[in-house]
Amino acid sequence: MADPLWADPEPQPVRPGLEGDRDADVAIVGAGFTGLWTAYYLAKADPTLRIVVLEAETAGFGASGRNGGWCSALFPVSSKRLAALPGSSRESARAMHWAMQATVNEVGLVTAAEGIDCDYHKGGTIVLARTPAQLARAQAEVADSHEWGPGDLRFLEPSEVSEHVRATKVLGATFTPHCAAIHPGRLVRGLARTVERLGVTIHEHTPVTAIEPRRAVTSYGVLRAEVVIRATEGFTPGLEGQSRAIAPVYSLMVATEPLDAATWERTGLAGRPTFSDYRHLIIYGQRTADGRIAFGGRGAPYHFGSRTKPSFDNSRRVFAALQATLRDLFDGLDEVRFTHAWGGPLGIARDWCASVGLDRATGLGWAGGYVGDGVSTTNLAGRTLTDLVLRRDSDLVRLPWVGHRSPDWEPEPLRWLGINAGLRAMTVADAEERLTKHSSRIARLISPLVGG
Repeated sequence: MADPLWADPEPQPVRPGLEGDRDADVAIVGAGFTGLWTAYYLAKADPTLRIVVLEAETAGFGASGRNGGWCSALFPVSSKRLAALPGSSRESARAMHWAMQATVNEVGLVTAAEGIDCDYHKGGTIVLARTPAQLARAQAEVADSHEWGPGDLRFLEPSEVSEHVRATKVLGATFTPHCAAIHPGRLVRGLARTVERLGVTIHEHTPVTAIEPRRAVTSYGVLRAEVVIRATEGFTPGLEGQSRAIAPVYSLMVATEPLDAATWERTGLAGRPTFSDYRHLIIYGQRTADGRIAFGGRGAPYHFGSRTKPSFDNSRRVFAALQATLRDLFDGLDEVRFTHAWGGPLGIARDWCASVGLDRATGLGWAGGYVGDGVSTTNLAGRTLTDLVLRRDSDLVRLPWVGHRSPDWEPEPLRWLGINAGLRAMTVADAEERLTKHSSRIARLISPLVGG
């Protein structure tokens, strides 16, 4: 039960660790999606570059190999928030969302071109409204999409919802075509093999303790490079001097056994859209290529001091709540067996705004803070970092998230108190809305703190 559904049952290649000091042109810390996409586009753009990736565990060990498999156009803050960033505007916020939509297609094109079989299927995303308060949020999001762009989010009446999914208590939904369901484990492992084929070196089991100007420091040696890129997401607090840069918050998942034809007839999802609803405590799911439902959500606590440990991947309480939530969403799942349960940390910046950048003076680059929306955003980050490293002027380097610096999180115990209070408040807000049939007053208070 503890292994991710996406784990490879076959033994993976053993990649040796760093042995002694060495030099490179570009050093990348972290062999997840951010690091591997960056290595991929750099190697394709300039095959002469010496690119070295350092990974504390194995390629794809973190969120890249544990997520819900949504390759979506979602960005963690709203268009209104993006437009308010220094130097940004309504037009640049709109450009950001167009870039995210194009990125969903880019991932599909690259995986096809490189022969990476990751079950890519662009079926869109349907987000259900199952209470009056959720219905109001769905309608408001459609209106916001039309005001800020790109304006292609559709509202669905209950009769239209059933064409995509046969869920319970449905009052309406929104639908966007800009999402693909994928097998993230196959994607990240395929990317690792692809970049190695392009000449990139990956050193596994080589934890980096500090990132300094033009140096990545490990216990086994120092990797020197003109550019050093931090691609460590939820594990960033483990780096010297980075304890407050990113908060690691755990998201957990469960997966069913393969479902029979009669169950799928009751459930729908024939077009494999990813699915969620408009509750405050985030949930997410997909119909996998092998006929399961993979389903996840928040609810696990933030751990004091931004700690990450394998034992935090498991919470019987959260796993049970996810199973109950999925059975509430769909009729006919009461006797279905759950075969997998797992989790891992995602990274959240203090202002919930993902960012990417490169400080030319120090040679330090970074990308992250995806708040769980990283499967596609990492690809955009990799292409953007490539343009920044190679000094290429492009539309990507002018997007509003480029060069953005999020403030640090509060010191402990304020960080622990604040994040866990926010998680608890979202749970209470959902319960309040189920009872009162009205939008939660608590939710209105916390929404500015969670990317609204």
